[in-house]
Amino acid sequence: MTIIIALLVLTGLALIFGLLLAYAGIRFKVEGDPIVDKVDALLPQQQCGKCDYPGCRPYAEAIVKEEEEINKCTPGGETAMLALADLLDREPKALDEEAEAAVPMVAVIDEQTCIGCTLCIKACPVDAILGAPKLMHTVIAEECTGCDLCLPPCPVDCIEMLPISPNIKTWKYPSLI
Repeated sequence: MTIIIALLVLTGLALIFGLLLAYAGIRFKVEGDPIVDKVDALLPQQQCGKCDYPGCRPYAEAIVKEEEEINKCTPGGETAMLALADLLDREPKALDEEAEAAVPMVAVIDEQTCIGCTLCIKACPVDAILGAPKLMHTVIAEECTGCDLCLPPCPVDCIEMLPISPNIKTWKYPSLI
């Protein structure tokens, strides 16, 4: 009998707290800026920091506030810049010198030197590195964005960035802007 009473009391408390949380979720809901959401959706979501922002969302917020130009996203390149210009009705600009000069790169791990520390796996924003603790790691080249965020944490410097050789999948027309 006491077990039934305890279950009823816990169920009642859970119901009361659930209703309080539901009310608080509705009452204190924070609306996001839909334009920032659209700009963020156009960015490549690599969180590489090459635009001098810690991720794509802060860069999108700065673009919408007109604190930043639309031409700083290296991974998104000209395609993202043109899409942003179209969305925000801004004049397309030539890519930032750093973004324009950037050669597509891919991380390559020297598997003989790798000690399996998993620090590169934790640093990779797109989960392009496979491996397990104390075992060698490897990079899925098709997934690697070339952000080079895996380089600093590697204690044995077994990762290097190599240029991607142009092929039918990576070739594109030169910029016309």
